[in-house]
Amino acid sequence: MDKMKILIAGGDLRQISCAEALSRRAAAAAVGFDPELLPEGLVPADQGGFNCAVLPVPPLTDKGSITSPCFKGILTPEDIRPLLAPGALILAGRIGEDLSRAFPGHRLIDYMQREELSLNNAVPTAEGAVAIALEELPVTLSGAKVLIVGMGRIGTALAEILKGFGADVSVVVRNPRGAARARIHGIKPLTAGTMGTDWTVVFNTVPDMIFDREVLRGFSTETLFIDLASKPGGIDFQSASELGITAIWALGLPGRTAPVTAGQMIAETVELILSEEGGQNV
Repeated sequence: MDKMKILIAGGDLRQISCAEALSRRAAAAAVGFDPELLPEGLVPADQGGFNCAVLPVPPLTDKGSITSPCFKGILTPEDIRPLLAPGALILAGRIGEDLSRAFPGHRLIDYMQREELSLNNAVPTAEGAVAIALEELPVTLSGAKVLIVGMGRIGTALAEILKGFGADVSVVVRNPRGAARARIHGIKPLTAGTMGTDWTVVFNTVPDMIFDREVLRGFSTETLFIDLASKPGGIDFQSASELGITAIWALGLPGRTAPVTAGQMIAETVELILSEEGGQNV
């Protein structure tokens, strides 16, 4: 099999890092980035025949263009389709029906659904969330009462980091498995009905509306909320604002706080996917 030709199309700084990493192993080129942002050796795409396209997280904006915050212009699916070989593989994060419609005749794989990438992303997400808390809080995390909602990958990583700061950490869980995991990590498990309201900071990782207006009414305006859940999130941000509560929806933290690491992790996942798909020469 010929060496894979990979097109990295749009995205933030993590996609540039991803492109740089992939270019060491494959014939990689980029589109949807301002030229001055591309590292030496990574060339803009000027011809077609790409076997694979790597799109960002999320791949499309609300207007249907490719998410391209590192590009002064507009990149559209119509710009990318002529660059692809027939039946080329499309890899992207958080794929929806809109992307399937934009690339008919191509198979799509959501790399954010891969377990290894989800696990790897948990640490930079948790570190970024803690960095926000350190910046926003008027007190130290040491001794602070911290509530984490959800004991999944991100919640677990958060708990370990916060324990290192000396925070008093509890976690809201929804089933016995989550409670057992919390106890293994030395954290007190609670339920949504018993979590109380006396917290310095609340980190939400669950994409369900847990903190609606009625629940938020019970919290002090001094409590900081940081939502790490993907859309639709778990906090009523409009109600929080009206109640004078600071609530931050911290989406895409790996790309904002550790883009090089996050990009390298995406590249590793892309290589694994292509290897499984038969691209042994990637």
